[in-house]
Amino acid sequence: MAERVVAYLGLGGNVGDVAASMRAALRQLDDHPACSLTAVSRVYHTPPWGPVEQDWYLNACVRIETSLSAPDLLSLVLRIERDAGRVRETRWGPRTLDIDILLYGAAPVSLENLTIPHPRMTERAFVMAPLADIAGDLVLEGRTIGEHAEALPDEGLKVTDIVL
Repeated sequence: MAERVVAYLGLGGNVGDVAASMRAALRQLDDHPACSLTAVSRVYHTPPWGPVEQDWYLNACVRIETSLSAPDLLSLVLRIERDAGRVRETRWGPRTLDIDILLYGAAPVSLENLTIPHPRMTERAFVMAPLADIAGDLVLEGRTIGEHAEALPDEGLKVTDIVL
């Protein structure tokens, strides 16, 4: 049996019933024979990031254990996004569902189509706040995830009552 690795994923979206899309994605991840969902953050209502004018997002993070390689996990999350109706038209544009691999095991991954830790994640409150819910003591770049989250400016994030 392949060794299992702990990975952290960020989920977000702002088109359609995002909470339902996130729940479906979590079921697909947990139902996959090579993945187990082990923690889910609170869900945050967050302002859009980037140059495209659009609605606010819902964002959350999850921890999984997986025996998939990082590229195979990427293939799985891209398929789950497509199943949720994700169409990639505009960078940083509106989306039904976005799933990013934030962390995968202890070693960095650097491939043509995948960089882990996720680039610039420590600069984004919509990633670090929910990640701190489930991995606040995890050290990244010499600081805990919680410390990274606390150091970021208040971007108007609000914890919702949505449960995934």
